[in-house]
Amino acid sequence: MRRFLPYFKYLRAVRAPLIGGIICGLLAGAANGAGLPAMVKYVFPRIFGANAAPLTPLQLWSIALWLPFIFIVRGVAGYFNNYLIQYAGVRILEAIRYDYFRKLQELPLAFFQRMSSGELITRGLGDTNQLQNTLTTVSNDLTQQPVTLICALGYVSYLAFHERGAALVAVCLVTVPLCVFPIRYVGKKLVQRTEILQSHGDSITDRFTENLAGVKEVRAFGLEDYETQRFAGLSRMMVRAQMKVAKYAQALTPTIEIISAIGIAFTFVYAYRLRLDLASFISIITALYISYNPIKRLGAINNELKRGGVSLQRLEEVLNEPNTIADPPNPVTVTRLRGEIAFIGATFAYKKKEETPALRDVTVRIPAGAICALVGPSGAGKTTFANLVPRFYDVTAGMVTIDGIDLRAMRTADLRRNIAIVSQDPVLFNETLYNNLLVGRPDATREEVMAAARDAYAHDFIMNLLPQGYDTVVGERGSQLSGGQKQRVAIARAFLRNAPLLILDEATSALDSESEAAIQAALKKLVIGKTVIIIAHRFSTIRDATMILVFDRGRVIGEGNHARLYQSNPLYKSLYDGQAVAPLSVA
Repeated sequence: MRRFLPYFKYLRAVRAPLIGGIICGLLAGAANGAGLPAMVKYVFPRIFGANAAPLTPLQLWSIALWLPFIFIVRGVAGYFNNYLIQYAGVRILEAIRYDYFRKLQELPLAFFQRMSSGELITRGLGDTNQLQNTLTTVSNDLTQQPVTLICALGYVSYLAFHERGAALVAVCLVTVPLCVFPIRYVGKKLVQRTEILQSHGDSITDRFTENLAGVKEVRAFGLEDYETQRFAGLSRMMVRAQMKVAKYAQALTPTIEIISAIGIAFTFVYAYRLRLDLASFISIITALYISYNPIKRLGAINNELKRGGVSLQRLEEVLNEPNTIADPPNPVTVTRLRGEIAFIGATFAYKKKEETPALRDVTVRIPAGAICALVGPSGAGKTTFANLVPRFYDVTAGMVTIDGIDLRAMRTADLRRNIAIVSQDPVLFNETLYNNLLVGRPDATREEVMAAARDAYAHDFIMNLLPQGYDTVVGERGSQLSGGQKQRVAIARAFLRNAPLLILDEATSALDSESEAAIQAALKKLVIGKTVIIIAHRFSTIRDATMILVFDRGRVIGEGNHARLYQSNPLYKSLYDGQAVAPLSVA
């Protein structure tokens, strides 16, 4: 229970409905725990007792109406208790999911390489829902059920002691402590089984997300049956895990009921030997029976805490994950940067204990306004180099500076506002095309958006080929657009951003030859006055580079223009000769 205390902060925003729900729960608990047994003891004998006096119709109705009165109090209070607690629970769920989602926006990219998207989705939906259930159930039942139990047991103790003394009280209550043992046993088993169940839930979600993301590949390679069989196998494992959780969760109630029945049987025998009158006996048995329901509920609370504890642990792995790309306490004020980039003894490894770093002791300077192409075989460190500039990762040794300022001394928002990125596989959101373009600069006017689209040669296809023009919803990941169209939208974002630093990851790779020629012309206009980093996979894309960096195994092994590198760098020469390209201009 102590683990959940920091998360009860979510209850503050809904304390009014929560307190109202709890008060209603107390009324319902008191009416249930003491009201019904009192009816059996004091009301029914006045009507059905052997020595009951004749009653007038008014007296009869006044007595009879006590029963619906108790049930009205119990029912109305119970209804508002459940409704208000449910309302509080929905608001709590909203707050938990908001904090979880906000945390995901803050975490560095390295975190997402450790955890799959399916796992993060399951935690953000399933585990937050479980935590909400735990907080609201515990908040409600830890007040209502103990009150019901105390009222019922207090009534049993009072009546039993009043009738025959402490011995009858002891017989009535002897089985209550025995209920603790199955509650503890079931709770321990539930923790183990719930962890396994949630792990299978992660796998199921992973299969969904991967299958939907690769729907084209599944169809192209005829993997429909294979994927279905894989999913069926995971689903069977999930069902087995669910049934193991159900086996222990559902075993608690009948176990406590059996224990309670044994206790009632002992009370029955002992009450017979004491010659207890029928009204007192039925009243005691009713209160005793009612007392076992809150014990069952408290057992269920224990189970809920165990399940919630597992979900809380999984959520805390995200919520408590340190943000290694955090802003400094006293950041350097940055407006518009000039764009001089320097790597000074920069080393970077994706894993702390990685034997071969992705970059090793890189020291280079890219002057402001330079067009720098990164060349090298796959895995040589080109993309890692480019990703360190917008501080997607922090170097593990050395430093990266822009205009002489260490990136770690700036606010990340200020740094990234000065950088535009056009990736090889641009991501478009399931929004209108206009909103997708606004990603480049959210405060841009419609005229500025359209001007950027014209510069990227996207305006014509937007107006002529899309049904609602700029207001066309492009679908998930831009599924309504061709690869070339998506690339032009990404380039238009860069035009709109107009940042002093530009990173191009084969920005024209998805274009047809006709569009590529037009975009190359547009890019020439775009790069004027900017520092540009081009991750080059094709040598035809680096004709206008003023400097080229050659990467191999995480090191920069060559620096200069094409003519110099072709003569002096064997790796560069072999890579260039391996591609049939037009002669590069000598800069």
